[in-house]
Amino acid sequence: MDYKVLMYLLYLGISIGLTIWVARTLSRNGLVFLEDVFREPPLAKAINSLLVVGFYLINLGFVTVTMSSSKTVDSASRALETLSVKIGLVLMVLGVLHLFNVFALNKYRKTRLRTWANQPPLPPTAHRPMPPAGPQHQMAGPQPHTHPMPPQGQPAPHPGQ
Repeated sequence: MDYKVLMYLLYLGISIGLTIWVARTLSRNGLVFLEDVFREPPLAKAINSLLVVGFYLINLGFVTVTMSSSKTVDSASRALETLSVKIGLVLMVLGVLHLFNVFALNKYRKTRLRTWANQPPLPPTAHRPMPPAGPQHQMAGPQPHTHPMPPQGQPAPHPGQ
């Protein structure tokens, strides 16, 4: 068998295996993060599934587009060198996709938490009017009864006195 064909087969096998392993790991462990981000488990599971499908499409598309090599592969060592560069690129793409997803979701989470923190726990049911400005306006209605403060050392008057 030709070294180049063997390299292609190894490249496809390793790349597809890595893609499946990384997607399953991220899907399983990332669900907890997505549930915290979206606060709705059914929505988090749906988004998790969509992210996995997008991850497969982008990464496997990258693997197939970069499969061909213009280098002459006439020995096993040359095949391994070319294979390692290709696998390294796949791993870097996997890492960049992962970091981008985590960054975007964390940014969304922080925005949601800021919005949530600024909202009252219950919507207001009534509007309290502002009192008029200045001492010349007295509020209508009964005023609370206040006792004048007695001078120091004297007892306070009782309500019946």
